[in-house]
Amino acid sequence: MDWKFGKPDGPEWPKDENGEHVAPAYLKHISGGPLDLEVALNLLTAYGIPHVSEYPNNGAFGKLIAGYPPSGMEIFVPETMLEDARDILSADPVEGEGDEI
Repeated sequence: MDWKFGKPDGPEWPKDENGEHVAPAYLKHISGGPLDLEVALNLLTAYGIPHVSEYPNNGAFGKLIAGYPPSGMEIFVPETMLEDARDILSADPVEGEGDEI
């Protein structure tokens, strides 16, 4: 099984002390448009947190037709990284110098 889930540049799924892959844990349901989905997944990837996605209901069919799953997407991360992933996705943006538009 490919534990990078088809993402060659993505972070590798971690292993426990016995060399077994860590179990996935439910992170959250992301609904909305394609931008909402991509921002969440790219944030996790940027911070080195591997993830897998599942499209509930007929989401895979909607992704095929519309380009994104209209029913949203379920995101799973390694259970050892669950709290970090929650913190990343719930963090407020911080504006600093040079961020003026």
